[in-house]
Amino acid sequence: MLKYRRYLITLLRKLRPLFPQSLVNYFYHLPLAFIASRMYGNPSEGLEIIAVTGTDGKTTTISMIYHILKMAKRKVAMISTVEAKIGKKSFDTGFHVTTPDPFLLQRLLRRIRSQKIRYVVLEVTSHGLDQFRFFPIKPKIAVLTNITHEHLDYHGTYEKYRAAKLRLFKGADHAVINKDQPDFPIINASLPKTLFSTYSLETDSQLKAQDLVESKDSINFRLGRIVYKLPMTGRYNVSNALAAISTALLLEINPVDIKRTLLSFPGVKGRLQEIKNTRGIHAYVDFAHTPNALREVLRNLNNKLGKNEKLIVVFGSAGLRDSSKRPLMGKYAAEFADQIIITSEDPRSEDPKQIASDIMAGMPSSTKRKVVIELDRKLAISRAINEFARSGDWVVSCGKGHEGSMNLDGWTETPWSDQEAMQNALNNN
Repeated sequence: MLKYRRYLITLLRKLRPLFPQSLVNYFYHLPLAFIASRMYGNPSEGLEIIAVTGTDGKTTTISMIYHILKMAKRKVAMISTVEAKIGKKSFDTGFHVTTPDPFLLQRLLRRIRSQKIRYVVLEVTSHGLDQFRFFPIKPKIAVLTNITHEHLDYHGTYEKYRAAKLRLFKGADHAVINKDQPDFPIINASLPKTLFSTYSLETDSQLKAQDLVESKDSINFRLGRIVYKLPMTGRYNVSNALAAISTALLLEINPVDIKRTLLSFPGVKGRLQEIKNTRGIHAYVDFAHTPNALREVLRNLNNKLGKNEKLIVVFGSAGLRDSSKRPLMGKYAAEFADQIIITSEDPRSEDPKQIASDIMAGMPSSTKRKVVIELDRKLAISRAINEFARSGDWVVSCGKGHEGSMNLDGWTETPWSDQEAMQNALNNN
């Protein structure tokens, strides 16, 4: 039976290029979304949806918003890349998926409404918007973290990718937008009828962070007279926090309460998650799988290096996905890391060696001496810890983060955990 299923999927993959994506979206995805919504009684009606989109930072931002609302005693649920949280229960949202398929999404929303929960914080992708998985939901507040290079294999151009993201905002009551984006003027012009708030680290906006002070495990910043402290590091996390603060203020939550709540933010699984050990190695797992995210994570860790300490990164790039980002990832790894181990990250049916070659194409020839290709991810992490790292060094594995499986052949989801692989390597297992 499995063999015939594979034949069918292979046939469909070969036939797929014959049909324009817009045709598939309007005559397949949209009807499915309509049916799913009707089947579950259009459960988004009566819910106050806070939808967050962007290339990077979505999961951390919605987790912060959820945490703030929860601590403010608001009845709130969350649907993210990592999980769905409804009441006291958590639910898996699927393999390698941000916005669930419309039937799962509507089923989760109905469960939320049946429990008389008022707010839903929802993570939304460009694929989900383009394929109408979000239909017919209209958010109360829509948040944009950023738009950087990603998913051009699907959208074709950056402009089409940006346009897909901005669909979310045209039906929103209010938008929260990162003003630090280079194309903010285009975004602003694209939303003439949308009321929105802005936040930034660099430019004048309604919320601008000032006086950033970063330590080994936290970062402080000021908004007006209030000084906030995040129990995490990286300027990009301050940007995520600004998006969450702006959203909370729109929901009339007291700034002092927001400050207290962010101080207790527990972080997100697989987002610069530290793997504790007794070997003196600073070991982390992160989900960075886009050029911008990889650059920001490596820059953040590079800034923490002490004298004679090295930064070692293990990463790859997914197969059958945007291949144009691979050289950029190689470029940023070469810029910030002292030792690079290129490995597999869901190669699917692509040749992992070719993916590694694409990554290396972006590296200056003078830096390739610090590169090792180890396509076995378990062995790559082990080599990073036990061959290259010394006490005091910093090791980060990027690209898998919270994910619990890896696709090595294009068909099978094999159980996998970067956290477990890192812990085993630290334990010399």
